[in-house]
Amino acid sequence: MTGIFIKSIADLATYEKESANYVCPEICVAGRSNVGKSSFINMLTCRKKLAKTSATPGRTRLLNLFDIDGGRFVLVDLPGYGYAKASKSEIEKWSRLTDGYFRATQKLIHTLALVDIRHEPSEADKQMINYLYETGKPFTVVATKADKLSRAQADRAKRAVASALRIGADNVIATSALSGAGREEITDRINAMLDAYYADAR
Repeated sequence: MTGIFIKSIADLATYEKESANYVCPEICVAGRSNVGKSSFINMLTCRKKLAKTSATPGRTRLLNLFDIDGGRFVLVDLPGYGYAKASKSEIEKWSRLTDGYFRATQKLIHTLALVDIRHEPSEADKQMINYLYETGKPFTVVATKADKLSRAQADRAKRAVASALRIGADNVIATSALSGAGREEITDRINAMLDAYYADAR
């Protein structure tokens, strides 16, 4: 998969105007601050600097749109949640943008929900998964930073993540932006979803 940055968006009106310019579906990336969303996007697209990475949590404060594979789909990077050091007004703004996106989008076909494989999913992670369940939005849980654990530890952690989120272990994909582990499984799943989408659209 290849990617091109489209633009960063700070409000829903701009998103709605921008999304009217393309007819392809959207896949969004959601997760708490510092879970590795930017690194994951760079791994997925095989571009080291497509999405800006930072050691400081809470840097993704906008909706970032990326054109993937020449308009096959648009990847939407949502603001990170759960950053405790952000001001209350900033947190509310990010929340409104994320919540508003889910309400406004007419093109979302799947959410990649990122969690850190090294830790039990946070309450915010659980709330996100519950929201996706309750609204019937298809999703896959992506467990990042698997390179920090041995293979045996990663397998156990993957099962623990699935249990905490009350989902099947086959709906959790362990990944590593460092080694590229899990990339093929993610791209296979995305391609299957897109093939089904375009077959239905014919």
